[in-house]
Amino acid sequence: MFEAHTQAILEILRDRLRLDEASLATVQEDHRLTGKSIATLALEMNLVAKSAFLHAVADYLASEYLADVPGSIPGDVVAGISIAQARTYGVVPYRVEAQSIDLLATDPFNAQIVDDLTFALGKDVRIIVCDPVRIDALLKNHYPEEESNFDDLLADLKEGGDSAKGAEDLNSNDLEAMAGQAPIIRFVNLVLAQAIRDKASDIHFEPFEHEFKIRYRIDGSLYEMSPPPKHLSVSITSRVKVLANLNIAERRIPQDGRIKLTLAGRPVDLRVSTLPTQFGESVVLRVLDQSAVQLDIGQLGMPEDVFEGIQEIVKRPNGIFIVTGPTGSGKTTTLYSALRVVNSPDVKILTAEDPVEYEIEGIMQVPVNHAVGLTFAKALRSFLRQDPDIIMVGEIRDLETAQISIQASLTGHLVLSTLHTNDAAGAVTRLVDMGVEPFLIGSSVEAVLAQRLVRRVCSGCRTAYEPPATLLQQLGIDPIDIGNREFFFGKGCNICNNTGYKGRMGIYEWLRMSEAVRDLVVERAPTLVIKQKALEQGMRTLRDDGLRAIFDGATSIEEVVKYT
Repeated sequence: MFEAHTQAILEILRDRLRLDEASLATVQEDHRLTGKSIATLALEMNLVAKSAFLHAVADYLASEYLADVPGSIPGDVVAGISIAQARTYGVVPYRVEAQSIDLLATDPFNAQIVDDLTFALGKDVRIIVCDPVRIDALLKNHYPEEESNFDDLLADLKEGGDSAKGAEDLNSNDLEAMAGQAPIIRFVNLVLAQAIRDKASDIHFEPFEHEFKIRYRIDGSLYEMSPPPKHLSVSITSRVKVLANLNIAERRIPQDGRIKLTLAGRPVDLRVSTLPTQFGESVVLRVLDQSAVQLDIGQLGMPEDVFEGIQEIVKRPNGIFIVTGPTGSGKTTTLYSALRVVNSPDVKILTAEDPVEYEIEGIMQVPVNHAVGLTFAKALRSFLRQDPDIIMVGEIRDLETAQISIQASLTGHLVLSTLHTNDAAGAVTRLVDMGVEPFLIGSSVEAVLAQRLVRRVCSGCRTAYEPPATLLQQLGIDPIDIGNREFFFGKGCNICNNTGYKGRMGIYEWLRMSEAVRDLVVERAPTLVIKQKALEQGMRTLRDDGLRAIFDGATSIEEVVKYT
């Protein structure tokens, strides 16, 4: 319940329902371990009554609360909105008047419902808070979902036969007509909806010589879907390009775009990238679903010392904080979460990103645009004239960006950024390799965080087992040192689609720049020497933090070996 609104729910439980800190801490810890929403856990633990909780939500949102939800809605009221609107926004009409409409919403926190439907219906829209379970029942009764699945749609599509023209002969009118066919629209909508339901991070449409593949990336691994007929690849690709406002007639050069839509009552952004290949255009959609990404730093599952270290760093008046790791290791999420700690009306925050992934209220976010010469370095130079307190640079890619970042930190600004290195100590030597003077690094960099994302063992099929000695050797564990500790793996169940894993968690390596480490940096010491000194001063490696996650029963030995 209300998965996307962790911070608001915590405020309601703390400030309006007066839940004590110990109970809140228990709920947050269970949320971290199970992935269940804060609201669901508070109700399951009987910390609050559902009616009192929903009443508090209504007070928080300044909305009406409906305790007694009717079993059915009159036909004239049901006709107040279409099936598509009800399903898309997760709403059911309760009162319909000439100038206004009152809606029961499964997600009353979603402001887009009011904005979009006020425009679409031409009426004042008011949201009423009530039990989401009851609203789901009303939706099923009055606005039944189209009974369509991949197999049904694929059967319909196969009956469509081959395209009369070759792809190279199609003009923009032909492509637009193909993209506008009802089965193609339904198929693409189903692919997107299914991906978001499965919490996929990317959707791949891939043309090959004899087939057209669709794959989802879920928890870092790719899974193949039932492929549509090869001859429909151009129609499906064109439909995605129409949604992203791309040039459907241009198939010779890469294009980038964005799709904004609402699914099941919540807004979702899709970043679209097309790439010409030998057998047609490959299209990849990055799913930017704010509700699926945890932007509360307290919920990222960091060890206590790392969590407290980051909170201390981001409250400093100046310096550089670097997060490092490969693509897809959660670096941007960590930086956004850190910015939210200090995001307040009295702090000016500017970010330069490529591209802006999640929009955060109160932060000025600038997308870099290489086509017009707006690089990270150019954006940074402009930032210094905008009187910021904190600057986030998406990535330090070159000497110029590194030098301006250091200059900004030395003139009283806090700078947050990322680098692509394997470990925390490697970030320092990477800056030296770029050409930055070591004494400048020593005087400006405050901390480096290296991180990886590993898959969580599914809580529905988690099973204890005794790992083979060879696996323990790969981790560098002596079987004698294990004691009574248990190891877990996922057997596979319906919850995790028989993968044994559900969701991901971070493992971290926290390097605080002590005086001894700074001295080594200034002396141009190699990565290994810097790392050794940090270990002597208490730093845990990624592998060590992976062991913590294994012994907590959160992940498997295979995952830690794979990513460290």
